[in-house]
Amino acid sequence: MHVACVMDGNGRWASQRGLPRTEGHGAGEEALMDVVEGALEIGVGWLTMFAFSTENWRRPADEVRYLMNFNESLLARRRDELNDKGVRIRFAGRRDWRVPRRVLRRMDESSDMTLSNRRMTLTMAFNYGGRAEIVDAVRKLVAEGVRPDKIDERTIRAHLYFPDQPDPDLVIRTSGEYRISNFLLWQLAYSELVFTDVLWPDFRREDLFEAVAEFQRRERRYGRVHG
Repeated sequence: MHVACVMDGNGRWASQRGLPRTEGHGAGEEALMDVVEGALEIGVGWLTMFAFSTENWRRPADEVRYLMNFNESLLARRRDELNDKGVRIRFAGRRDWRVPRRVLRRMDESSDMTLSNRRMTLTMAFNYGGRAEIVDAVRKLVAEGVRPDKIDERTIRAHLYFPDQPDPDLVIRTSGEYRISNFLLWQLAYSELVFTDVLWPDFRREDLFEAVAEFQRRERRYGRVHG
């Protein structure tokens, strides 16, 4: 099973407590690790988390700076623990000039360290945008000189960031927002969506279990008529 999650509501969580927005991101780390533990507990093989979008660069400079440092330190603190649990860590997104080199190094170290793990694949969508991923796939096709009549869904999929990754079965968005927000646009064609009012720092494995139970109650027809 592949579960994807838009971790939303960190800023609001902090504001409700009279704290700086950055404190909400810090509190979100506990939620992330608990969800990873819960996903392992119920046998989720693929978990994709929306950590930093291509649109997040528009946030205040001090918040962006904090998020870069936070994500670097998060990897330093948690990658050994994740490796011990058999989690493979991967990063989906653009590796452009905006991402500090030290953060890219930490990402590469984490991916290399956990490369052979197969219990679960944890993909962090970092400097990621669904439209950007499709644009990058098309650019690769053009660069390879693929003829237009040879391009189909399978060809495009083969040029996405991780062609081996199955499409999400379930997408969860926290904090009461009802948007996809440019997340995995190609892959979400037939995913089930679950929206919850829980702010991300308060989200725990029990909330994940509840979302999975909701998913299991639904009948997925993929365009077919109900039988």
